[in-house]
Amino acid sequence: MPRLLPAGLLLAALCLAPACQDGGARPDAGGDADQDGATDCPGCWRSSLYPEDWTPASTDAEGRFLHDFSYAGYHLGEAEPPAEPPGPRVSALDQGADPSGQTDSTAALQAALDQAGQAGGGVVELPEGLYRCDGLLVVRRSGVVLRGAGAGLTRVYFTRAGDMSGLASLSFQGQPTLGPDLPLAEDASPRSLEVRVQDPAGLAPGDDVELGAVITGDFIAEHGMTGVWQASAGQWRAFFRRTVAAVEGSAPPFTVRLDAPVRYPLKTRDGASLRAVDGLLAEVGVEDLALSNAVDLASARASDRAHVLLLDQVEDAWVRRVASFASTAGEGGRHLQSGGILVQRSKRVSVLDTVLERAQNRGSGGNGYLFELMQSGEVLVRDCQGLDGRHNFIQNWDFGTSGCVFLRVESRGGLAESELGAVTGLSEYHHSLAMANLVDGAVSDDGWGAVNRGQESSGAGHSATQDVFWNVQGGLLRSYQYGWGFVIGTRGAIVYTDPADDLLGDLAGQAAGTEPLDWVEGLDQGDGLRPVSLYEDQRARRLSLPPP
Repeated sequence: MPRLLPAGLLLAALCLAPACQDGGARPDAGGDADQDGATDCPGCWRSSLYPEDWTPASTDAEGRFLHDFSYAGYHLGEAEPPAEPPGPRVSALDQGADPSGQTDSTAALQAALDQAGQAGGGVVELPEGLYRCDGLLVVRRSGVVLRGAGAGLTRVYFTRAGDMSGLASLSFQGQPTLGPDLPLAEDASPRSLEVRVQDPAGLAPGDDVELGAVITGDFIAEHGMTGVWQASAGQWRAFFRRTVAAVEGSAPPFTVRLDAPVRYPLKTRDGASLRAVDGLLAEVGVEDLALSNAVDLASARASDRAHVLLLDQVEDAWVRRVASFASTAGEGGRHLQSGGILVQRSKRVSVLDTVLERAQNRGSGGNGYLFELMQSGEVLVRDCQGLDGRHNFIQNWDFGTSGCVFLRVESRGGLAESELGAVTGLSEYHHSLAMANLVDGAVSDDGWGAVNRGQESSGAGHSATQDVFWNVQGGLLRSYQYGWGFVIGTRGAIVYTDPADDLLGDLAGQAAGTEPLDWVEGLDQGDGLRPVSLYEDQRARRLSLPPP
């Protein structure tokens, strides 16, 4: 786990941080937080990296740019999840589910989910009540939506503790197969919507693909991670999960157009290639209910990574208006054994208006992660609250998380517990070069981190690059990103991008090899930052919508 500030040091930092001393933009970062381009209100300002005439190709004289984050979410942010998903309505009560919570409803709920899946998709309805599940629920067909009568009315609690064999209490899990490896004919360029291959091997519009490369010794060395990035060394990793928009050309190299941009260079030197993917779950969702898997404290603390909800190998999926709650099976008024929602190896997912809180296990080993993204792209986490976890919002484990957006999320009470005591737990990028992600309008009393974590977490190393913190409020923000990172418009946050200013210095090497210093504009001037939301403004531009 990262070295985080104990509560006492966090309080002391309030009076020592540069943001408290001058409240203005850092002159050494090149940002002056002036009024250029702001005509809508007194005191308003725009980032010099995001002028009125910004386009996805905009780049300043030093090569700095902001990615287009507008692709995050269900169907690339082009639509909200459907209010009325297609397919039949299946009542779990008709399968024998017990809304009193007195008997085990696992078999009944699984039968209802299976029935909807076998019909080609549908909505499994859980009327008001308390449903007890002593086993696990798994969905492996597209189009299945689990819907309650409201998070305050429909509650499902899971009593199983311990190892879940790679699943969660409730899992939506695709079973994909991969096509042949299609080597790139030339390097893939950041911000491009196309790549070139020698042989498209029958790829067609609508095909799902993974775009990736081998974690070669050259790749590791150029990032200064020799001896650190060992867990994935020599292995091919999917960096981006995309859908083919078009295949063009009559002779090599053929052009494959993609539905979302490439976020980082992928080099033929590293065996960069495309692979077709078949078997992802699509159009699945969970909405309008509350979930809990809290158990007795001893059992919760004896096992690691017990999530209540898993979305694995899915696309165009959603979680909406879901909450956690204190179940009768738990102890200490806690809601979750360990983890909340885990989205892994997935794309185009929206997690909306959801509140997760009060993890029982906040110890090391991957516990207490309430909203967790792993090896996923274009995920939108919007208007959600994470309370009293370890890392309330987190990207975790290995390469392949990019283009994700945390919009107007609230993180409070993050606490990393161990036998030596407890320290503040930040929401953070946790592992292996999470690239081109956005934290937009977030509020916290704990904070956020994007640093070089070195050998922690099995060689996490540089955890972030080209990620943006936009208009964040409160808490501690430590941004030591590989290459460029961006902190634009803060409100009452304690900001460190220069280890010379850091209260704890760089004792753990968290800034090692991350030069240059991350770009900073408008410290403590977030109230005047325009647009208020970068994601929403970019989305309006791309889709030709009225300004937000």
